[in-house]
Amino acid sequence: MKDSLNFILVLLTAGIIVISIFAFSSQGPAVYDYMQISAVESIIPGGLGRSRLLTTDQNGTLVEKELKNFYSMVGINFGNISNNDAVIIERVNEYIAEGWDLVHINSGVQSPGDGNSQGIFITRYVFRRPK
Repeated sequence: MKDSLNFILVLLTAGIIVISIFAFSSQGPAVYDYMQISAVESIIPGGLGRSRLLTTDQNGTLVEKELKNFYSMVGINFGNISNNDAVIIERVNEYIAEGWDLVHINSGVQSPGDGNSQGIFITRYVFRRPK
């Protein structure tokens, strides 16, 4: 009886040691590849601005895709905005299908001054995936 109790205590102690080793072992920080997409959308009317979707991959390769300006000669063009949304969503879905995770979105506006019809909206999409 005493031998079997000692055997059980030894097994329990060994089990606790093994569990502790796995529970407290460090695997190190995760390592990722990153990629960014920048949507630069112009508010200059009449197609005079340059709106682009710029993709920079982890190798630094730049890929440009044309977007439409927010304004036409008669004002805001919702068809252009809808077109841009479709282009951006298509690109985001492509990268998600390739295993990238969308981890951050940041947007900003640049406008030179009041009453000026020049400026841009920029939105940056940051993706990552494990190496």
